Amino acid sequence: MGGLRSLTVLGQDEPSQDLAAIVVPAVGVLLATDDPWQPYCLLDPGGGVVEPVAEYLRDLQAGGRAAATQRSYGMDLLRWFRFLWAIGVPWDQATRFEAREFCRRLQVVDKPVQQQPASTLGAKMRAAGTANAMTGKRSPGTKYAAATAAHSESVLRHFYDFHLDCGTGPIVNPFPLARGRRGRGANAHRSPMERARAQRSGQFRPRLPDRVPRSIPDEKFNELFALLPSLRDRALVAFWVSTGARASELLGVRQGDVDPGQQLITVIRKDDM
Repeated sequence: MGGLRSLTVLGQDEPSQDLAAIVVPAVGVLLATDDPWQPYCLLDPGGGVVEPVAEYLRDLQAGGRAAATQRSYGMDLLRWFRFLWAIGVPWDQATRFEAREFCRRLQVVDKPVQQQPASTLGAKMRAAGTANAMTGKRSPGTKYAAATAAHSESVLRHFYDFHLDCGTGPIVNPFPLARGRRGRGANAHRSPMERARAQRSGQFRPRLPDRVPRSIPDEKFNELFALLPSLRDRALVAFWVSTGARASELLGVRQGDVDPGQQLITVIRKDDM
């Protein structure tokens, strides 16, 4: 193990093999359990629990993160650990070089696909990345989306920050902050008369393209509105569409949150839940 270990000291050569292009076996698994205290656990190729990840997921649970969030974070960690297992680098000895190569990899390689009949797989590959004619939502492409790579970078940087605080990981986070964010706040040099510019929080976090808001065609919305069985349902849908509230925010509204006299409805934002 460790044969592909990189040299990150300035002036020394990096390994000749391109770590981003190596074959990464689909070993290990993020296992769903029936245990409410540990909804998901990451298992290594030998079937053992990856304790650094287990501790991190416990910390997420203590912070009120839902099981679905723990699964999402766990999948990002599974991809990272598979990469480390393939190159023979222990998780607590990973450096900025391995982190950089992993982030490059996510932006270039194809996503792994499950074994499917050739006819079905061919049809899905042809449709990959095309937009739904009605909703405008694009089908998954063959590559990892920029949002997936960005989410992965954020999760892994947070994972190493957690272990750095606990004293159980490397003394330097292999996923560094962007150069403009080190030692000072974002836009610290900006004139207060200028508009703030978006800043990447992570050095290896990809830029996300501006997404055009999707909308349902007017005629389809009219059909949906006409099919609603009651005035209550129509009022809820009209409120939802006109305010842009999340479904969870709308469903959390109680009778005491409605003030007809002021024409106000109080919702609890997702971040305040």
